Amino acid sequence: MNIFKQFYKSTYSPKDIASFRFQGIGKTILYVFILSLLSILPTIYYLSTMLTAGIENTKSVINDDIPSFTIENGALSAETDVPITIEKADYSIIIDPTGVITNDNLEDQENAFALLKNEIAVTAGGRIDTYSYSMLEGLKLTKEDFIDIVDKVDGMKGIIIPIISTIIFLFSSAVNFIEVSILAWIGIALKNLAGRNVSYRYLWRMAAYSVTLPTVFFTIMSALNTSVPNSFVLNWFVEIIILFLAIKEITKEKPAIEN
Repeated sequence: MNIFKQFYKSTYSPKDIASFRFQGIGKTILYVFILSLLSILPTIYYLSTMLTAGIENTKSVINDDIPSFTIENGALSAETDVPITIEKADYSIIIDPTGVITNDNLEDQENAFALLKNEIAVTAGGRIDTYSYSMLEGLKLTKEDFIDIVDKVDGMKGIIIPIISTIIFLFSSAVNFIEVSILAWIGIALKNLAGRNVSYRYLWRMAAYSVTLPTVFFTIMSALNTSVPNSFVLNWFVEIIILFLAIKEITKEKPAIEN
């Protein structure tokens, strides 16, 4: 049976999951990798979309909303005599070459990026991090330099997104292999409860296919950008039930008849 037919049957048939225990371990490992890839597709899509939108939004803000400025000799100068605050949907951008705005003034900002007189300040979730211009000693940065940096990041999307996607895939795969292994150990208790004689290596193969249905469900929910209450508990509950039903599909050994 090909791996895609196995995928389909694993979403609804504990009997077929039980039969997959005899296949080679290599095919089962490949199946776990495919499930891992499937589960991260919504994440990769949203990552790509957010990165692209973020870059385009940044370009628009720098070009249209921010006045020309220069950071040189540890200080900011700009074509404005008063502080400028640009309010966006979920963040703010502040330009202040006058020195009027300080870190204390940023405490009420949830998410903001501020070019102040002598430093850059970034607030996220109420936390403020500052970076002094003195770290750029000997360097001169202008609005045009910032535009060039954003353009370079934009041009590197084809490299950045695959690298981040690969890291996410490897991490997801590692988590899934650990999850399958733990589920297989739980399977030892389940097979004793069901009165079946199944070794751990067979339970591991069955566990790999038992995670299919919850993986598909949570992938769809992720694609719809919908949160599921108690998702951790629900995921394990469904996996354990499916594995238990698969174990029960295994023929129970008949006791030996004494002469």
